Amino acid sequence: MDLTRSATEPISIQPARPPGAGREDEPARRRLRIAQVAAPFEPVPPRGYGGTERVIGALVRELIDRGHEVTTYAAGDSEVPGRLVATVPEALRPAGSDEDGSGYLLETAMRVLDDADQFDLIHSHVEWSSLFLSRATATPTAFTFHGRLDRPWTTGLLQRTRGSLVAISEHQASTHPDVSWAAVVHNGLDLGSLPWRREAGNDLCFVGRVAPEKGVLDAIDVAARAGRHLRIAAKVGPLPDEQDYYENVFKPALKGHDVEFLGELGSEERGQLVSECLASLVTGGWPEPFGLVVIESLAAGTPVLGRRVGALPEIIREGVDGYFGDDPEHLAFFVDRVDALDRAAIRDSVVDRFSAKRMADSYEEVYFRALERAHLR
Repeated sequence: MDLTRSATEPISIQPARPPGAGREDEPARRRLRIAQVAAPFEPVPPRGYGGTERVIGALVRELIDRGHEVTTYAAGDSEVPGRLVATVPEALRPAGSDEDGSGYLLETAMRVLDDADQFDLIHSHVEWSSLFLSRATATPTAFTFHGRLDRPWTTGLLQRTRGSLVAISEHQASTHPDVSWAAVVHNGLDLGSLPWRREAGNDLCFVGRVAPEKGVLDAIDVAARAGRHLRIAAKVGPLPDEQDYYENVFKPALKGHDVEFLGELGSEERGQLVSECLASLVTGGWPEPFGLVVIESLAAGTPVLGRRVGALPEIIREGVDGYFGDDPEHLAFFVDRVDALDRAAIRDSVVDRFSAKRMADSYEEVYFRALERAHLR
């Protein structure tokens, strides 16, 4: 695997023929019965913050448009085409649940296992709680990891999994170079429908979560150093440590600064906000596995100022889509330079590079490769 690929090059995997491909009496691609498995914490798609659920929603729509029969295991208030199997009546996080959710994830996986023989392939997005499916059923499985993999206990789990393992960035996969990855598939969304403006606004924005790893305090610092108004659209989590950070760290940090806290916004409001701003601040110091906030900002034509961490260098073309800085002072230096960037070119590139269609193309290859291996066994 080439872990030094530039952000301008698409992620690709070798083409695979579905079982039976090449016979004159069969279509070039089989229509598959696919289970898509989501966690029950947010609806699919989410009504506010929720990156993984947005990706799953986009993938389900694209697969159904291609003729596949898709069943989605998700919260009962999800709105997806195809068949929905409700794993909980309504999404847990918007309903105010403050449990860790591990029991619900296990229950979700068990529900899928009960129905496994109904599908040609099971594609799970619930991280570690479903890996046993690859050993518990003969149905081919694929697993996409949307979170961090740089934990000491992850190696054994990944190496013992028999399904197709998919990373969402080269950086994420690089944390386990000895694992046999089926593919690296960048996340994709229907970005073409997002609002955008050719002319930049004056404000800066931060979109994400009110959490220390997301760098929201650094975003306030950048805006203050640059003398710009900062608009924050961020979710506050329900867990005690999240509430404590909000009350005792974040709220005091707002005092004396030119900051507007908007709370958690829906998709349309969030898109409108970003399109109106000069630049988006992505100031987290943790190794972001992908960064949906980044591609949504770029789709609005709004450049990104962020740290060179995680997968961000695979997405942001420095000097074209934005700039990288080492700390708030460094990032503040670039604020006045982003107005010279071509917002239309930024939008056009990201809409193509990170489309739902490109994502679905790659996942279809993963699915057919998995079926081909099962067919040969």
